Amino acid sequence: MTALASGNVVDTLNRDALAVLQPGFTGTRAPDWLLRRLGEGLASVGLFGRNIDSPEQLAELTARLRAERGELLVAVDEEGGDVTRLEARTGSSFPGNLALGAVDDTELTRAVARELGHRLADCGVNLNWAPSADVNSDPGNPVIGVRSFGADPALVARHTAAYVEGLQSAGVAACTKHFPGHGDTSVDSHHSVPRIDAALETLHARELVPFRAAVTARTKAVMSAHILLPALDPARPATLSPAALAGLLRAPVADGGLGFQGLVVTDGMEMRAISAGYGIERGSVLAVAAGADAICVGGGLADEETVLRLRDALVAAVRSGELPEERLADAASRVRALAEWAADTRRAAAHSGRNGVRGPVTPRDPEVGLAAARRALRVTVREGAYEPMTTPPYVAAFTPVANIAVGDETPWGIAAELERLLPGTTTGTFGPAGGAADESAPERAGGAAAAASAMIESVLAAAADRRIVAVVRDVHRHRWMGDALDALLAARPDTVVVEMGLPGAAPAGALHIATHGAARVCGRAAAEVVAGGQAEG
Repeated sequence: MTALASGNVVDTLNRDALAVLQPGFTGTRAPDWLLRRLGEGLASVGLFGRNIDSPEQLAELTARLRAERGELLVAVDEEGGDVTRLEARTGSSFPGNLALGAVDDTELTRAVARELGHRLADCGVNLNWAPSADVNSDPGNPVIGVRSFGADPALVARHTAAYVEGLQSAGVAACTKHFPGHGDTSVDSHHSVPRIDAALETLHARELVPFRAAVTARTKAVMSAHILLPALDPARPATLSPAALAGLLRAPVADGGLGFQGLVVTDGMEMRAISAGYGIERGSVLAVAAGADAICVGGGLADEETVLRLRDALVAAVRSGELPEERLADAASRVRALAEWAADTRRAAAHSGRNGVRGPVTPRDPEVGLAAARRALRVTVREGAYEPMTTPPYVAAFTPVANIAVGDETPWGIAAELERLLPGTTTGTFGPAGGAADESAPERAGGAAAAASAMIESVLAAAADRRIVAVVRDVHRHRWMGDALDALLAARPDTVVVEMGLPGAAPAGALHIATHGAARVCGRAAAEVVAGGQAEG
């Protein structure tokens, strides 16, 4: 082999290795190192809340990235609802999946996803790591919950398909997640490897139903989950499992697979389910070898060193024979093909002047999120007719530790919306005392009750003679929260309870409102009910 030919091979391997990476970065401006790597073959970039200040700033950022590489995938984790990056500092204008599933109107789901897609496209984003197609079969699941459309596979399937269609009609590729299903887990894969001990028959009848619907709806991408399913692969989590990716996901339908031919994206490789057991370099090699095409990394690791380490690990694996060169080339070509689709779609939409890219022109609907949130409310009056509040209440927000996928920078609750409707509303935030109140062991019961009593004394003192609105989130999963709520209702039966998580506990309070999510619009919809419909719109 001549020196020139050898150089061409090295360059091709480096470009292919860069092409399969979806790295993040810090700041609201593209760093020089990222721009250089785009010129060397990097074909995707992942954005997070730390990269976004406003739609205008985001549009400028994506335009700067595309000045270096026109056919570029710009991805973001914008589920709407609790998980938002576009509106991380204010709360989302769209309710999440559980609210849409509660309404169970697929046309509404399609319209919400389409409007969200238009807003992403306006900012230059063309790949959304959404929707979540997980069937929330375990109500105690610490990471999915309201991110799922529900617990019924058929319901989740029809809304997953509608979401994919709505999002992609706006020119934004959907990335359906978390394959083969994260809903029956009691562990968050951000922390360790979840295990699902379900039989293959159960997997096909439950978890895989929404993913089949997504494939039928022509989702452009699927995201793998870092979960262990021994019935499928007893050794490796799905992200690293040939049986899960090259087998179950890619295999023809006639052979028992889903027949998916689009882009396979991994969940974040820095999550401890992968990084703690394999390391991100080894994990990335195993993922591509197993059938993944794009390596998502950057939620916590967002620097040039990480990108170069992963590039070099992939190239070294090809040279050693551990990773077939053809598999790396195939993965890179799939990334570039989706980037080309997105670029063509964007150009076609700009040329035609349409705000959609297929079918008839669809009008924008900026209020569809609020309309959906209002329809998703479930209101229960426990004792007689509820008298709407006309004077400012005291809001007691019982706040659990934030889900890592949601993040702790995104505000939630109804206090701000009630303040707008009833000026003078004040609020206090309460959490578990030292974490011990979350424990359910019998020996902790006395301590938990005492902590709840002390907490409620603080609430009552702050509220004085004002009416109280108690805001909770997944009260069924948090013993300390349930104890506190029971103590508050015993002292003040006229308390209004607003559940902004999964409504797994029985309705309680003089008025109980289940919002099915904690998006800003969910808070506004609930505040309107508390204040007797005084909100505008």
